[in-house]
Amino acid sequence: MALADPAGCAKGSEDNNPFPDIIELNVGGQVYITRHPTLVSVPGSLLWEMFTQKNVRSLARDSKGRFFVDRDGFLFRYILDYMRDQQLVLPEHFPERGRLQREAEYFMLPELVKLLAPKLSEQNSLGDDPCQSDPEELSPGADTARSLSSAATALPSAAPGGAGTEGRRAGFITIGYRGSYTLGRDSQTDAKFRRVARIMVCGKTSLAKEVFGDTLNESRDPDRPPERYTSRYYLKFTFLEQAFDKLADAGFHMVACNSTGTCAFAHEQTDDRIWTSYTEYVFYRE
Repeated sequence: MALADPAGCAKGSEDNNPFPDIIELNVGGQVYITRHPTLVSVPGSLLWEMFTQKNVRSLARDSKGRFFVDRDGFLFRYILDYMRDQQLVLPEHFPERGRLQREAEYFMLPELVKLLAPKLSEQNSLGDDPCQSDPEELSPGADTARSLSSAATALPSAAPGGAGTEGRRAGFITIGYRGSYTLGRDSQTDAKFRRVARIMVCGKTSLAKEVFGDTLNESRDPDRPPERYTSRYYLKFTFLEQAFDKLADAGFHMVACNSTGTCAFAHEQTDDRIWTSYTEYVFYRE
């Protein structure tokens, strides 16, 4: 019985080909399985150079023997799709076009770079048309709201932020977090607080990315259109004050907050209680 290939793939069909026909890739922590002809379908590309060489040992591998590429694992799916049939197909309202173009440049795919480059004459065919409004924004009062928004943009000096507020869109961002601590029967005993595990971000995708930038973790909702709402983002840090500072710098101010809490006995003998709470802070920018 033959042993499996270290990369978990079948043997190549040609004796002079050191690579198996089925190849497993680990791209930035995301695992992809594809055929060797797909990876070498674009001559001169980086993947073509990697998987046509004779020295397989020179390529990096992860702990499970998969070939490792230290790039964006979520965007690589579009790179791989392009290499299958040399066509570009992106989701509607794709928000990562600039980053995908950078990945195409890294993988040495000049035709894909051209397709991703913004062209005025081909905006509609390439998906560069402006994002459509949400259905709720098409209400009878939408025209009035847009008129007020245009007037506010035309007079940035009247806004609290001065000239720096020009072009900023109004909207809400909600920050939520769960906290817990243990408190004994004796009220003089110091409470044992636990670290805030995660700070959640709810609101319009474009506003969340504008405020928090690279500190926003989008891994649970990577393809969310910029003009849609989400409640699946969270921050890469766990300090509320840091989130508040970023919101204040972006011109937001707190308009509401609420909190709920529950308690339960942790130990019947000691009578210690664990208190848990969930708190939300609502911020708004005019």
